[in-house]
Amino acid sequence: MAELSFVFGTVGSPISTPKKPGGSVGSVLRLSELGLFALELGWVRAVRVTEETCQAIRETAAQQNVRISVHAPYYINLNADQEEWPNSRKRLMDAALYGDMAGATDIIFHPGSYFERPPAEVLPLALERLQGCVAELRQAGNPVTLRPETMGKSAMLGSFEDTLAISQAVPGVQPCIDFAHLHARPGNGTMNSPDEWARLLETYGRELGQDALKRMHIHLSGIEYGPKGEKEHLALQKSDLDLAAIFRTLKAFGAGGRILCESPAMEDDALFMRQRWMDITGESQA
Repeated sequence: MAELSFVFGTVGSPISTPKKPGGSVGSVLRLSELGLFALELGWVRAVRVTEETCQAIRETAAQQNVRISVHAPYYINLNADQEEWPNSRKRLMDAALYGDMAGATDIIFHPGSYFERPPAEVLPLALERLQGCVAELRQAGNPVTLRPETMGKSAMLGSFEDTLAISQAVPGVQPCIDFAHLHARPGNGTMNSPDEWARLLETYGRELGQDALKRMHIHLSGIEYGPKGEKEHLALQKSDLDLAAIFRTLKAFGAGGRILCESPAMEDDALFMRQRWMDITGESQA
């Protein structure tokens, strides 16, 4: 059976998931029916799941060959003050604990805010805290990869450079590259050309290694933005994001991994992306 370089799927349950069995198990089954073989569990408000449910997700995903990741709660901040940090840390660690039970290999999270401080002042604390998280996970035998996401607003911790620096410094951490966020972050319509994406992927491969290019975890959607960056996610065809430029550049660099759709159109856009990938690259899925 031929396989594409990237496995496509959705962040959160497909809109067309039936009510029965519903939930994450139903989402896995629905994605498999559609020929989409990746699901990012959207635990974005809180981690409220039982061990029994996690086991059911793991077993169903294994049967359907659907790869699982987790989007951890939004309210995680590696730059939180000393009083708030334990709460942020628990959200991340709970996502990793229950995510591993559910068969997730990757835990995606928003790194937090600069709080109007320079990145160089914020990063050392973020690195120290993530190192502690990874050390505890490994001591417990938990193998998940923590992935700080590139963020769409310039005030947020999570530039491409931030995620690269964190990943270089902490083994067990790799970026989650959100191309829509990277396009929106400058606020002026840049980061949308083949040359810009080529420079980004060249840096990614040079700093993290060619193997990391083969195991990328990507978020994609359309996006609306203003001078301060991201406003909201859009359906792909309602956005100025040049999807073809992204796909051609990924192919040129021999990249692979997972592409998860965060568009409001969910599985429709995920299927559209999968078809566009095959059209542009000449790859096929038997």
